[in-house]
Amino acid sequence: MIYAIRHVTRFDYGAQVRFARCNLRLRPILWSGQTLDDYQLTISPTGRIAPARAEAGLANVVRLTVEEPVRFLTIESVSRVTVDRLIPVPGPDDPTLAEVAHAARRSRDGSAAGPSAYLFPSPLIPLDPDIAAYCAADLAPDRPALEAAIALAQRIQRDFDFDPTATLVDTPPREAFMKRGGVCQDFAQIMITGLRAAGLPAAYASGYIRTIPPPGMERLVGADATHAWVLLWCGEQIGWVGVDPTNGIWMAGDHIIMAIGRDYAEIAPIDGIVLGSGAQKLEVSVDVAPIG
Repeated sequence: MIYAIRHVTRFDYGAQVRFARCNLRLRPILWSGQTLDDYQLTISPTGRIAPARAEAGLANVVRLTVEEPVRFLTIESVSRVTVDRLIPVPGPDDPTLAEVAHAARRSRDGSAAGPSAYLFPSPLIPLDPDIAAYCAADLAPDRPALEAAIALAQRIQRDFDFDPTATLVDTPPREAFMKRGGVCQDFAQIMITGLRAAGLPAAYASGYIRTIPPPGMERLVGADATHAWVLLWCGEQIGWVGVDPTNGIWMAGDHIIMAIGRDYAEIAPIDGIVLGSGAQKLEVSVDVAPIG
């Protein structure tokens, strides 16, 4: 499947902003099952772009600097991505969770894609005994890793309500867990908390998912949003496998990875500093359209 992706972020400021410096992580990364065919980044009305190094996680980072006074800023990211990714199929020879945990602890891969970087709590995803106990019901050490991963994702999908009003972008996993509701970020963070508590390497994936309208309805251009899900490392032979607890499905042909990190803070699409006064209004529009 080939996707055309348009991601537009607009900031409207209550007063002139004299200076801004932001990190942009909007260009999809190269990852198993997907290739980036084309990419364009447009800044309006002004801005200077320079390459930057990812401080953590797996992301394509550029630095945006605005040095002229502005009352608004529009950042438009346009990608064309080819996705050719099979749905994982659990099998009798899959490693158990105990074997995955043991292999992760012994791994000498110190890269940003190595399992050891994702074994431990991170600033936005701390350990939580209640979440750990909830997830442990699906994470028996002798259970095959892929079977356990999809079982936990599907239980979260059943037990939690999708409610955009329940949480904010900085809501900790425990609060969403106690409310039994939230959005994709919350469900991913809850699952990652449980997997790490079991000694398993779990990463936070940010990107896009194709949404399919109800029968007879047109796609709503710009109605999509960025999405979050979970990657679980399943040993050297299988590697990283994606699971989506919001929908209770595997990461497959409908998912496009933009960035991977320990949590959202490492791979936020846009972060930085702004020098100015007055309120700020943010509008985000994402369109993921299959084109072939």
